[in-house]
Amino acid sequence: MSFYWVKTNSIIKKIFSKYVWDIPNDRKQIYLTFDDGPTPEITSWVLDQLKAHNAKATFFCIGKNIEAQPDLFRKIIHNKHAIGNHTNNHLNGWSTTTENYLENVAECAQIIKKQQIEDSNLPSTLFRPPYGKVTTKQINALKGQGYKIIMWDVLSADFDVTITKEKCLDNVISNIQPGSIIVFHDSVKAFPNLKYTLPKVLDYIDQQQFQYATLQ
Repeated sequence: MSFYWVKTNSIIKKIFSKYVWDIPNDRKQIYLTFDDGPTPEITSWVLDQLKAHNAKATFFCIGKNIEAQPDLFRKIIHNKHAIGNHTNNHLNGWSTTTENYLENVAECAQIIKKQQIEDSNLPSTLFRPPYGKVTTKQINALKGQGYKIIMWDVLSADFDVTITKEKCLDNVISNIQPGSIIVFHDSVKAFPNLKYTLPKVLDYIDQQQFQYATLQ
């Protein structure tokens, strides 16, 4: 099982203050995010779940997946969700040179830009590093280009095939609070956990009267 933390603590947030970990507010707003799509069938299922709850989210998309599924990408936009850059090839920044990393981010940005849709906020200034692995030099360069580096406050760990779907659900509902940025994945690997967890999380959010918001 890979090491990761489900709830980001205040010490981590303070040390890595160049990242956006959460957005505290007094309006009970929370921020659902989905990484790694668009993915055939799975992203459409996610969109249907969100629509049923009148919920908005932010999708951090991989460039090559956008190219492969342009209609599905446009569906995300038409449903009034926000979009973020997740590199073109899901790169691990720790094992990639800064030059190659920035080129890959730029490739994703160009693909997003090609999908310009009326009344949308493309191109996006939101960026999430795959695996959360990125170097200080890469971050400084991206911030210099105007990107906001979005991390998370609550990790569902839906990608972890070693945990139960019940544990995935508990990872979210035990840690969510106003301002939380919550990570899910609209990917094939994550779908078994996501399919169980997301509907129940949406029910919980409604019951707790949290408000859905997109990242800007």
